[in-house]
Amino acid sequence: MIPAFSFIIPMRNEAGVIGPLLADLKSRFAGCELIVVDGESSDHSIEEALGVADVVLLGAPGRAAQMNLGAACARGSYLFFLHADTRPCFSLPQLQQAMSRSPGWGFCRVRLSGPHRGLRLVERGMNLRSRWTRVATGDQLLFVSRELFQRVQGFASLPLMEDVDICKRLRRVAGPLILDAVVCTSSRRWEENGILRTVLTMWWLRFLYVCGVPPMTLWRIYYDR
Repeated sequence: MIPAFSFIIPMRNEAGVIGPLLADLKSRFAGCELIVVDGESSDHSIEEALGVADVVLLGAPGRAAQMNLGAACARGSYLFFLHADTRPCFSLPQLQQAMSRSPGWGFCRVRLSGPHRGLRLVERGMNLRSRWTRVATGDQLLFVSRELFQRVQGFASLPLMEDVDICKRLRRVAGPLILDAVVCTSSRRWEENGILRTVLTMWWLRFLYVCGVPPMTLWRIYYDR
């Protein structure tokens, strides 16, 4: 039977994370296709994924390229792009009900995993910004119908901001369905680098992107290389 929904998960060195995620998805989203696309992991991520995922693909590192590869092999009528450190906080019936509206594309509200009060402000700001701009980050479980994904020719070959780029192209065709459903994503980036510093860095990168700074330069700034 052809699945209605395909979860596409790009990963690199997510051992200890990808296994539990796939097990959770397998138990709560029965019948959905689980596709993992590895980008040259050097740990045991692939071994963990092979035991649970329906399809495990090996590709060059780069989230955009990995997601395009997964989409090319997916069989579902809807493609759900999920980060390895993000988990849906809703059930399959809730997802089916939302998709019964036949949206072209959309995304979820985000919640950060940590308990710090500052993270509540960050997630609120992220949700308000994405609703206002109709641009989601990769942490928000971006979903696209197969037909529309092919129409906009998938993700652009960018080292960073591939999520922003495709949302801008998608919203020219149709407005997004912003689900009330929540996904919980890891707050490790904010906890490791500091909440204020991370927020300022992300806004600075977005400003530079709007100003036309090449994505490779943004990648170097983001990863401090």
